Amino acid sequence: MHIVVVGLSHKTAPVEIREKLAVPESRLGEALTRLCSYPGVREGIVLSTCNRVEVYAVVDEIEAGYGRIQEFLADAHLSISSEQLTPHLFWHHGDRAITHLFRVTSSLDSMIVGESQILGQVKDAFEVALAHKSTGIILNKVVKKAISVAKRVRTETKIAETAVSVSYAAVELAKKIFSDLSEKTVLLVGAGEMAKLAAQHFIASGVRHVQVTTRNPQHGLELAERFGGAAVPFEQFREGMASADIVLVSTGAAQYLVSEDDVQRSVRQRKNRPMFLIDISVPRNIDPAVRHVDNAFLFDIDDLKARVEQNRGGRLQEAEKAERMVVDEVGVVRQWLQSLEVIPTIMALRTKVDDIRRVEVEKALGRLVNLSGPDRELVEAMASSIVNKLIHHTMVTLKAEVNSSDGATFVEVARRFFSLGDPALTTGEANAATASEPGASADDDSKDPAAMIPRAGSKRVNQ
Repeated sequence: MHIVVVGLSHKTAPVEIREKLAVPESRLGEALTRLCSYPGVREGIVLSTCNRVEVYAVVDEIEAGYGRIQEFLADAHLSISSEQLTPHLFWHHGDRAITHLFRVTSSLDSMIVGESQILGQVKDAFEVALAHKSTGIILNKVVKKAISVAKRVRTETKIAETAVSVSYAAVELAKKIFSDLSEKTVLLVGAGEMAKLAAQHFIASGVRHVQVTTRNPQHGLELAERFGGAAVPFEQFREGMASADIVLVSTGAAQYLVSEDDVQRSVRQRKNRPMFLIDISVPRNIDPAVRHVDNAFLFDIDDLKARVEQNRGGRLQEAEKAERMVVDEVGVVRQWLQSLEVIPTIMALRTKVDDIRRVEVEKALGRLVNLSGPDRELVEAMASSIVNKLIHHTMVTLKAEVNSSDGATFVEVARRFFSLGDPALTTGEANAATASEPGASADDDSKDPAAMIPRAGSKRVNQ
């Protein structure tokens, strides 16, 4: 059994390719059924977002599995051939596949590192897979671990605490001036896209009072209704500016709309209560001289971009911590997967030698018909003792080496020496393993794949 991932993302494919392969939520169940119908594909999950379409699967053979999944992706959209897809796809297996899933779920592979949406999208994809029974013991454990790792990253690092967009940087700065935004009033001058987005962020951060003014009265009224606020006539906004704690300006005007005198007068009317002004217009719409007015705090687009770059650098530093967590946790999952390989091998070896012992003892006792009961028991005990001593060292070595870098090699050699056949988990073994995990869900962290093996702790695991 091998874990693989095949897919494309914002790093490998343009949006016109990604959107063709995107799987609507309404068709995800059908897609999973089709995926698992391909020969050699044992388990599967499809993660489809605006920035990526990825298939995680457990397959019998790596190269054949890659081919089956690529065929599955191409079949999803008849206008794209498998050959046309190839330049945009990536393929990973084993540790690299697990690492990729952990990085994606922890938003380390996102367009904006630290964004929170991807964790929910992975959970949703997993819930759909569980509902359609397209996963089994391996992907259930690995995906639940990925969700657990993502939660750990968000808890133990500051990867999501600082703004990395201009619109949200404005909100972050406002919070530094007014710790509580719930009773503050925002005046939105103009209707640029960044201004709208900033207004949404302000509302999400607790602002309840919004005023909107634009040169187009109807547009201003529509925006005011959208934000649950009030429309202000464009010709009168300067006179009423004193009522606003935060003034955000974003228009296409080629000259200053707000002067130093306008702000000086507003601050006086506010009895010197602080006033925060944000100018995200290009060219600027607020006179830079406003910076000289006491209790008026002016930030323009360059100030906000500088803040964003500073925050982005901070996020990247936090991302380095998260990457180390991912490496450690991949090592934990690797140990668990290796333990899955050794357990069937030990069981198969024990079954084989017990069968040989039983047959040979029965054959010998069939010829020794005059032996007493105690003597027959002695023969059986001697045979068991010989068999146990012969395989004892092999058993001990397999258990000791399963978590080493050569663990898989030890398992393979043992199976060859003793002619134990296919090391893959049988369907019955997989069903028995999953049967002990009732009620699995994307939020179930109690059944950690590391539960049955020692944690890697702070030890770095080489990839």
